[in-house]
Amino acid sequence: MKKKLAIVGGGTAGLFLAAFVKTEFYDVTIYEKKASLGRKFLVAGDGGFNLTHAEDHPDFKLRYTPTGFLNQALDHFTNVDFRAWLLTLDIPTFVGSSKRVFPEKGIKPIEVLKRIETHLKESKVQFEFNKTFTHWNEDGKLAFNQNELIESDFAVFALGGGSWKVTGSDGDWLNVFKEKGIETSPFSPSNCAYKIDWQKEFIDKHEGQPLKNLSISINGKTQKGEAVITRFGIEGNAIYGLSPEIRTELALKNEAIVHIDFKPTLELSVLSQKLARSNSKTTEILKNKIKIPKPVLDLIKSNSSKEQFLDPKSLAQLIKSFPIKLTGTAPIDEAISTTGGISLNAVSPSFELMKLKNTFCIGEMLNWDAPTGGYLIQACASSGVYLAKHLNQLAKSY
Repeated sequence: MKKKLAIVGGGTAGLFLAAFVKTEFYDVTIYEKKASLGRKFLVAGDGGFNLTHAEDHPDFKLRYTPTGFLNQALDHFTNVDFRAWLLTLDIPTFVGSSKRVFPEKGIKPIEVLKRIETHLKESKVQFEFNKTFTHWNEDGKLAFNQNELIESDFAVFALGGGSWKVTGSDGDWLNVFKEKGIETSPFSPSNCAYKIDWQKEFIDKHEGQPLKNLSISINGKTQKGEAVITRFGIEGNAIYGLSPEIRTELALKNEAIVHIDFKPTLELSVLSQKLARSNSKTTEILKNKIKIPKPVLDLIKSNSSKEQFLDPKSLAQLIKSFPIKLTGTAPIDEAISTTGGISLNAVSPSFELMKLKNTFCIGEMLNWDAPTGGYLIQACASSGVYLAKHLNQLAKSY
């Protein structure tokens, strides 16, 4: 006899669980608080629909904090497996110059979501919309919208984190789990903008300017990429990838010092020689020979003495390791993702809650972290597929 499986949350993790669990074993229903599926999945495509990353698998797994927690899931459903499965839905993908993976040009995010939804419908997955999980009743039944009760043999929560409330990922569920005696942590923003107290003259002139082909370092970790100067501070993939380290420093000291290398392809000694050997004015050398963009040039000028700026070694050191103080994060709702949620100690290796039998948590509602670039979606998909494998194996014992 089939078991009833309730999936609470229609985002990436819930969708992939539903796609891989065998409906010959389970009557599957997805309960979604919004009027449609995958709201955050779609929003993630606003700047180019980055589905996963083509990085080699051993290095790929090291992108997650804490290291190791998601390894079994990522090993079971890799970035290669993800692309192969999408192809079965007639969604071919390509690898961009940064190794990010996108649907082939012309395939919009909504089309990807619709093809997944069609696949689920063909597999007899049911959907219930406008259903907000509010609590467990005294008999352990799931309660939606306060008084709508449903019974299930297995319940899987895929409720997302605490950012982007407009998509339904608001983290309001956290206290419900906490009151149930499940170990949780408060949400914190990750992959977000960081506050910098720019000089007024500088930010008035350069707000919105991109900083390309740089690397940023903190506490021995370096992230290459791009960033954007904003009135609030700085954002972009070069800073997002350092979120765990920045968060730690901010918690300890209320500030974090990062160092920017504006010319990561040039060795310090080579850069010093280029500056020393030219007879041109320093500003002209930087603009025409070193190709330092105007925002960076103004930033260096406004944060160095005349002696530093005119000394080739000191100037080269500033270009290769420019210190910037971060003093805070953007509001949590503006973050791309969050940390916090269900403690990793509260779930088994198969994502089952230790305190609630046959109840599981997957995806971003668990307290792990990853940079942007496809790593977040991949981990949510992998955790869903891995749990589906576990549930399919359980079904054989009925």
